[in-house]
Amino acid sequence: MIRKEDIQSMETRYRANFINSLGGFKSVVLLGTRSKSGQENLAIFNSLFHLGANPALCGIIVRPDVTERHTLENIIETGYYTINHIKEDFVEGAHHTAARYAREKSEFEASELHPQYISDFFAPFVRESEIKFSVQLREKHSLEINGTTLLIGEILDVVVPKDIIQESGFIDIEKAGTLTCSGLDSYHRTTRIAQLPYAKPK
Repeated sequence: MIRKEDIQSMETRYRANFINSLGGFKSVVLLGTRSKSGQENLAIFNSLFHLGANPALCGIIVRPDVTERHTLENIIETGYYTINHIKEDFVEGAHHTAARYAREKSEFEASELHPQYISDFFAPFVRESEIKFSVQLREKHSLEINGTTLLIGEILDVVVPKDIIQESGFIDIEKAGTLTCSGLDSYHRTTRIAQLPYAKPK
């Protein structure tokens, strides 16, 4: 058994990898933002979670701002961002957006991905992404326990191929080639083992 004191005594990077992978597979997405001055930014996140369907809400956790957080600053400044699924054919470029670039350097250019503007939405989408949606910031919460920031956003417009939406409304993200991740740097394809009916008491 690995006890609390064992975890606390782990080397910093080892502990980060250990705890980050402990929870299992997670969503991994690219957040597209733009500053008021027009500087585009793209960053990979593995902390996206569903918060509710009516209204349509999602949450993102942003790490402590001990260094410049251009994505967070842009979202707070403008209130808008996009969330873009990652596919295998551009996973290396997506991963590269985690590098720390100067504010004036666009991660789109550095990762060889392309910004795409849809329906006059302020923030850029990722052209290569199959599933993507625009989001408006609704709430921001600073979490005192570890200095992270919780962003709650309302989903606005969704871009998704019609042929992967089932009659029930379920989006077949596996058919779209969406990847998942574990830890900080491990990316995975998925294989569905079952799609079960709505559970009712027996």
